[in-house]
Amino acid sequence: MNPAATPTPLVDVHGDERWMSIHQRFVSQARELEPDVLLVGDSLLANLQSSELWESWFAPLHTMNLAIGGDQTQHVLWRLQNGELEYIQPKVIVVLVGTNNHEHSVDQVADGIMEICNTITEKLPTADILLLTLLPRGQKPNHLREKHKKINGLISEAAKALDRIQVVNLDKDIIQSDGSISHRDMYDYLHLSHQGYRRIFEPLHELLSQMLHGDDSKLVNEIVAATHSTLPSPSDNPQPAEQ
Repeated sequence: MNPAATPTPLVDVHGDERWMSIHQRFVSQARELEPDVLLVGDSLLANLQSSELWESWFAPLHTMNLAIGGDQTQHVLWRLQNGELEYIQPKVIVVLVGTNNHEHSVDQVADGIMEICNTITEKLPTADILLLTLLPRGQKPNHLREKHKKINGLISEAAKALDRIQVVNLDKDIIQSDGSISHRDMYDYLHLSHQGYRRIFEPLHELLSQMLHGDDSKLVNEIVAATHSTLPSPSDNPQPAEQ
């Protein structure tokens, strides 16, 4: 049995039941909201909601954020199978998770990610899935970057067997010519700064706009031009965040 693909709630080691409280809030919000876009994953998506991009780019697309910092694939899978998808019908679901699965092998993490996609497909068969490849981490090349590359290769191949899923690689510009990652993009070489979020998620925002309003190219151009031109200048003072 693959532990990364077995639905498992997070163990409450801190004693405050915070993770379960967030999950229950998500289930409650799902009864009230009608999102067009759904974000599913860990802190790399969760922290987007507290960045300067949220109100400018993603809130106007009617986006709901179901990401929790520190989650591994098995935790996300449990949440999705226990109420978070029951009352909503989003058009597009963005998935980014797996960087926290340190104790699991490449094959296990890839299978866990694909099991999340399978669950979404079963529960929301008319929704499109944007599966984001795992971002590199660490200032310089390291074994976790290599692990992520292998996982990305496996999920890219596995996704070919599923309908309504697109694998999206957004990290093309995050690694510099010498192989390093700048602290201006990833302030702790794992979590994104405002500049990093803008660099990584601007293409995603454009893609989502096209998917939601693709039949009106003029509207898409107006949305992208308006939101990107009015965004505040990048800040070098990111908020501390959990994994």
